[in-house]
Amino acid sequence: MDIKRSILIAALAIVSYVMVLKWNEDYGQTALPTANTAAATSNTAALPDVPAAGTGASDVPSAPSAQPEATAAAPQASKDLIRVKTDVLELAIDPSGGDIVQLTLPQYPRRQDRPDVPFQLFDNGNERTYLAQSGLIGSNAPDSANGRAVWQSAQKSYQLADGQNALVVDLTFAKDGVNYIKRFSFKRGLNPECSAKEQELKKPGCVDPSSYQVDVRYLIDNQSTTAWAGNMYAQLKRDNSDDPSKTAATSTATYLGAAMATHDSAYKKVSMKDIDKAPVKETVKGGWVAWLQHYFVTAWIPSQDNDNSVQTRKDTQGNYIVGFTTPSVNVAPGSKGEVSAILYAGPKIQKHLGSLAPGLELTVDYGILWFIAQPIFWLLQHIHSILGNWGWSIIVLTMIIKGFFFPLSAASYKSMARMRAVAPKLAALKEQHGDDRQKMSQAMMELYKKEKINPLGGCLPILVQMPVFLALYWVLLESVEMRQAPWMFWITDLSIKDPFFILPLIMGATMFIQQQLNPAPPDPMQAKVMKMMPIIFTFFFLWFPAGLVLYWVVNNCLSIAQQWYITRKIEAATKAANA
Repeated sequence: MDIKRSILIAALAIVSYVMVLKWNEDYGQTALPTANTAAATSNTAALPDVPAAGTGASDVPSAPSAQPEATAAAPQASKDLIRVKTDVLELAIDPSGGDIVQLTLPQYPRRQDRPDVPFQLFDNGNERTYLAQSGLIGSNAPDSANGRAVWQSAQKSYQLADGQNALVVDLTFAKDGVNYIKRFSFKRGLNPECSAKEQELKKPGCVDPSSYQVDVRYLIDNQSTTAWAGNMYAQLKRDNSDDPSKTAATSTATYLGAAMATHDSAYKKVSMKDIDKAPVKETVKGGWVAWLQHYFVTAWIPSQDNDNSVQTRKDTQGNYIVGFTTPSVNVAPGSKGEVSAILYAGPKIQKHLGSLAPGLELTVDYGILWFIAQPIFWLLQHIHSILGNWGWSIIVLTMIIKGFFFPLSAASYKSMARMRAVAPKLAALKEQHGDDRQKMSQAMMELYKKEKINPLGGCLPILVQMPVFLALYWVLLESVEMRQAPWMFWITDLSIKDPFFILPLIMGATMFIQQQLNPAPPDPMQAKVMKMMPIIFTFFFLWFPAGLVLYWVVNNCLSIAQQWYITRKIEAATKAANA
């Protein structure tokens, strides 16, 4: 009967494992965009020729101290988009308003199994509405509630050539004797001295993070007979669609929404629900506005020397807008002036974001345990700079953390080893007192006191390590450096779950082995619960990022070795004392 039961259990386990693998194959991958896939695989047109959605008059904010204007019907965006391609950015600019309505990141594939399909940040309505808008507003400025400027360009496509380190795209517009140039400046991102593999793995020094920023500058040549005055505005507009960069491991855990620097806080989240309740508007020295999603961020950074007005609102189509307006720019007749801002659209690289504006690096949000997560990430980065592989870096990091907690763990394992040694005495007490729980508890406490055993000592290492575990969880979840980072064999992406669930099964096995080294709880019900813990934890860890499960497996293996050594040592000493 026992053999038949064992065979049935083994067969059920195998069938369950195959079913989970099949489910993961069918539902574990994020879907590719149907509208953009064909275009993304083309060398000539990586972005589809579709008009942007809702780039109309309702997008234009009110100019400071301006009288309200009649709202005109929102014009449709031009189909004749201006294409720009660098080695790290591919984008499209709508001549109507000069907005960036599409942007993809060729260095960051949407899915690891489809490196030809780049991740798309800005979209013009194929999957979502997500735009970077900017303009000039004022009594005689190009943009107003009555319409947007329609810019002209010398070419319809621009590309950063081999050996060229910078690319400038100029759009021109003239109105009432004032000539305008809207200038977009781009930088080369890939270091030609690095190999293609090093560039793909984002090896330090091989990809310049500043290449993900676009300098947007307005040059104003006032050839009229009257003074010109206006304000620059820049904003990010997005609908309420889901985060395209989330994975099955993250689900909705990461923040999707706006953030900004305010007068009182260098980093303030403003969720869609917050914008629904009431718009935000305040003046801040310098400042920035951003839209956050998993691994990536887009941000407008104005001049840090000016007092800029930051605000949020919703447009007439229900899209969420976060932006800023600069102080008034004044240009006398016959004079020239300019105003500019930086648009960052790319991965959340802490060090570079912090250099753009104070507080912008906090868009890499590690949650309430950031004070633990930041040192962990710093240490992990330094280990990776030596080893060059994030998987082995996590293993070395685990060994360092385990060494740091070694004295605490040793004290705990000694306590558990002593409890294991006095197990026969506990059994005798149970037999002596029977069902009298009160006397049994008193006798146990006296025995623990006599043997110098702390019954809670076994829980202490787990309690202490939980904050570290949770902090590492957020490091692996939020750090774009981990995105699609391979380890070895079947683990090709440490930021998502193990595709074959092998690491979680190993974790469950090591947890079971470790449990065998611990003394059995005196309470039968508690003992049954403890036996179920490896199964429960294995189930939870099935969908955890592989890097996190790797940390827990290595930690368990080191704990088993340490606990086995201490237990054998104390048991040998106990036998010698009783001999």
